[in-house]
Amino acid sequence: MNQKTDLKEWLVIVNPNAGNGRGKKDWEKISLLLAKENLPIKVKFTEKKGHAIILTTDSIKEGFRNFITVGGDGTLNEVVNGVFMNTVCPSTDIVLASIPVGTGNDWGKMFGISTDHEKAVRTIAENKQVLHDIGKMSYFDGTEKKERYFINIAGLGFESVVVRKTNYQKDHGHGGKLIYFYNLLTSLFSYKNTQAEIIIDDEKIDTHVFSINVGNGKYCGGGMRQTPRALPDDGLLDITIIKEMGKFEIIRNLKILYDGTILSHPKVDGYKCKNIKVSSGSLLYAEADGESLGHTPVEFNIIPDAVKIVYGTPIIR
Repeated sequence: MNQKTDLKEWLVIVNPNAGNGRGKKDWEKISLLLAKENLPIKVKFTEKKGHAIILTTDSIKEGFRNFITVGGDGTLNEVVNGVFMNTVCPSTDIVLASIPVGTGNDWGKMFGISTDHEKAVRTIAENKQVLHDIGKMSYFDGTEKKERYFINIAGLGFESVVVRKTNYQKDHGHGGKLIYFYNLLTSLFSYKNTQAEIIIDDEKIDTHVFSINVGNGKYCGGGMRQTPRALPDDGLLDITIIKEMGKFEIIRNLKILYDGTILSHPKVDGYKCKNIKVSSGSLLYAEADGESLGHTPVEFNIIPDAVKIVYGTPIIR
């Protein structure tokens, strides 16, 4: 460990590719705002997917405990995974803050973290902190079992298909605020409902599913509210299961994906739990915080009061 590291110093992890290059383009302005608030920082830039995980674990070894992400929800997800892969200190020693420059920026919506850089930096300077739960999932990539942590929302089924297509387009330079919505509509015509066995704590459910969302937060996909009752500090996962539903029925009900009333639909079930397991005949693919992962069988758990985050306004309960 680098003993010269000031524990009050912030390690800023910048994803230059976030938001179609906004991370790189806006960094000079953001760095001046951080200096204006007299925040002591050291900066590291990501070079490829997964790099923020390595930067985080290395920086914790160097003595850093305070992290700022300049990127989207995917960058924050990687930093969270770096925190939980570290073997130097408890996760509760770590403080996470965010300056959102991504496409969706869904996690920060719960906490009043502005996409206006000046306001986001001011939030960090005020340094109001709260303990945040973290989700943990295990899944398969081929025959290999893997693990991933998530701070906001994970999804199975249709959600992951849209995320996978969106991420492919982002990786090839095509992005924007409407890309997720466009992919949602175009993916409907080829997607098929899948038979799944779901065990929620001790309750077993066999049903055809369109999608399953596992939420620690409320927002995903650029403002959709698929787990509208989720709270990031209640020690529980919020589950939304959209059962077998046709494409035209989905299109007619798109409004409820955004207005928080999704659980009122007769083909949508909501649960709160600490553990959920999903297996399926045909593979259901998974994503977490907008990062495409593997497939079923999948298991989700909750880690209560796992890490400190900096917030702007208290969450709406």
